[in-house]
Amino acid sequence: MLELLPAPPADPLWDLTAEYAADPRPERLNLVLGVYRDHTGVTPVMAAVKEAEIRLAERSGSKEYLGLSGNTAFNRAMLTTVLGTEALTARATAVQTVAGTGALRLLADLVRQTRPGTTVWISDPAYVNHRPILEGAGLTVRPYRWLDPAGRPDGADLLEDLREAGPGDVVLLQGCCHNPTGADPSFTLWEELAGLAEANGWIPFVDLAYHGLGDGLDADLRPTRMLAERLPEVLIAVSCSKNFGLYSDRTGCAVVVGSSARALRHVETALQNAARTLYSMPPDHGAAVVATVLEDERLKAVWLAELEVMRRRVTANRTDLVAHLAALGHEEEAAALARQKGMFSMLPLTPERMRGMRHRSGVYGTTSGRINIAGVPAHRIPFLARGIADALRAPSGAGTV
Repeated sequence: MLELLPAPPADPLWDLTAEYAADPRPERLNLVLGVYRDHTGVTPVMAAVKEAEIRLAERSGSKEYLGLSGNTAFNRAMLTTVLGTEALTARATAVQTVAGTGALRLLADLVRQTRPGTTVWISDPAYVNHRPILEGAGLTVRPYRWLDPAGRPDGADLLEDLREAGPGDVVLLQGCCHNPTGADPSFTLWEELAGLAEANGWIPFVDLAYHGLGDGLDADLRPTRMLAERLPEVLIAVSCSKNFGLYSDRTGCAVVVGSSARALRHVETALQNAARTLYSMPPDHGAAVVATVLEDERLKAVWLAELEVMRRRVTANRTDLVAHLAALGHEEEAAALARQKGMFSMLPLTPERMRGMRHRSGVYGTTSGRINIAGVPAHRIPFLARGIADALRAPSGAGTV
């Protein structure tokens, strides 16, 4: 049997990570994976998370199975945090998942159970895992345009494409800090999208992975809450990896907003059944940490303060990179980067030039041009700017050395 297995494509992000690990140059810079790093280059454990973990350890609770919906206190806390009001949480249900990726897959399975063959629209470019997750669930994927030539979300092209989305279609939207581009719509454009969904009958599917790292937690959640207020049905995949720093604990939540509690009567069971076939039950530790933080007002305030420090550092990194790049004579490219938000930036570099930057300067980003702004130690910003400038100046065809 195994001899018949064709060679599958390797994961490009982990391939680049392995290449980085094998690179002997001490000055090399890894901006591939989407993790927050502090000024020393370390991905820290947040103080609020540490205190919650100590409390949990002191309780010495059981390691018994959670149940198919996971940690119910975590699910309640996620509904309150994401949706904000009792009126919206009363119209919603939530199931704990294996990170945001698991939430995407569970909700894709829910769509397939409800309407097999549904078309899901995703942005072009999109997060690298969106298409395989949706197609793996048996759904049809179509792209819609995202950026104009200046690197801004192109409202005219975006709306033109999504006017083709019809009743029962699903449109995947990233709630804030768009991955991979860092380019977010204005709130006015979000409202236009809500109006189009109302008129044409398609369902928003919000991927919410970076809330708190763009303009602040409530500002980043505003578009998602607006969609939930205006529309009868919204699907939301929530990740706690970035804003709680729980990357390896794989903590997430699948949220479904319906028109009424009656409309949701079968949703939780359908999500549980999907989870049963994939991983049965999610792990408890990360969810218990988040629930402990969010249910304690003092600990929640500590977390919010830490999250704001992270957000400001990411913003300062981008501002500093923009200034250095402009000083090197690349004002237009710097202006495009200045408009972006969150952990990621999309550099105006072809795959060939990204490979060239990797080989010449030791700066590792994806071939699409995405780099992790949150992964740059502050003192390495000038080095990164010079690497980008060198790549921009390199003659076409000079991809490697």
